[in-house]
Amino acid sequence: MSASISGMGMPAQAMTGASMYMPPAQKMFDLFSQIDTSGSGTITKAQFELAFSALNPPSGFKSMGVDTVFAKLDPNGKGAVSKLDFKNGMLQMMAQIRQQRHESITQAQTPTPAQTIDTSLDSLNQLVLGSNIDTTA
Repeated sequence: MSASISGMGMPAQAMTGASMYMPPAQKMFDLFSQIDTSGSGTITKAQFELAFSALNPPSGFKSMGVDTVFAKLDPNGKGAVSKLDFKNGMLQMMAQIRQQRHESITQAQTPTPAQTIDTSLDSLNQLVLGSNIDTTA
């Protein structure tokens, strides 16, 4: 059974973009419409906080926290976010999270220069095993 925001029937996977076949912009517009419970065309911080706590946002958004995410969606500090600002802000944050993950993975997989030299010397030693060449550093 999935969680929902009272009276909206909003499934918990809504913030994760559950449909793989829908373009990202459309997913953002649909999510915006679900969060905008008043139908005003803007999302208030209270509406966003309710949705953020009731749904299961992706870990990158969770780690930022509701205040930071809303501030990024509302850079002018108006206290309300339009549909277009919501879509653009969410897509921009998603791209930043993907980039940070990519950099994190790349850094974890990239050996240090010392590791590279050690590995190269070990490989060279194995190739010349038994010869009189000394490749130790």
